Formats: sequence, C-alpha cells, structure tokens
Amino acid sequence: MPQQPTLRRTPLDADERARSEANFAPLVAEHLTTSGRFRISADTPELVELFQAVARRVGEMLHRPVISYANGRYMVITFADQTPALTGEETHPARQ
Repeated sequence: MPQQPTLRRTPLDADERARSEANFAPLVAEHLTTSGRFRISADTPELVELFQAVARRVGEMLHRPVISYANGRYMVITFADQTPALTGEETHPARQ
C-alpha cells in the first residue's frame, strides 16, 4: 500500500496575511456580537499569530476590549469580560 504524502503547509506571504486579517475580522466580529465568542482550530504558531491580529482588529472595529486564548489546538476570541472554554467542553445551560 502506498504511503500518504506528508502534509506541508505553505506559509502565508505578507499580502495573503493582510487579506486574511481583513477578511476574517468582519466574520469574527459578527460571531462575537451574536454569540459572544469565536472558536477556531489554530494548531500552528502562524495561525495563532494571524488570529491574534484578527482579534486586535476586531477590538478596534467594535470599540471593545477583545482577548484571545490558545491551547495549541484551538483558539478562542471573546470579549475581555467573558471567560472562554478551551477544554472542548461547551457550556450547556442544563449543566450549569
């Protein structure tokens, strides 16, 4: 059986990174205003840096303090007065 090729990610160039920040910011802002948080798989330092920049941009857009947390697998962006869940356990009203 042939081996699967190893996944190799190509780093974003400066233009791609700038466009990514600009395009993700409205999406993240919409999620924050509707649900209070945005969670994404961010398993590389490059993705964490990208979404930290997106979080800063969203905070500026919404004129509210925004924070981000990463655990090496996921990243959560939320308003500074809320606590994100990184454990994979979602808060469910029946469990509170």
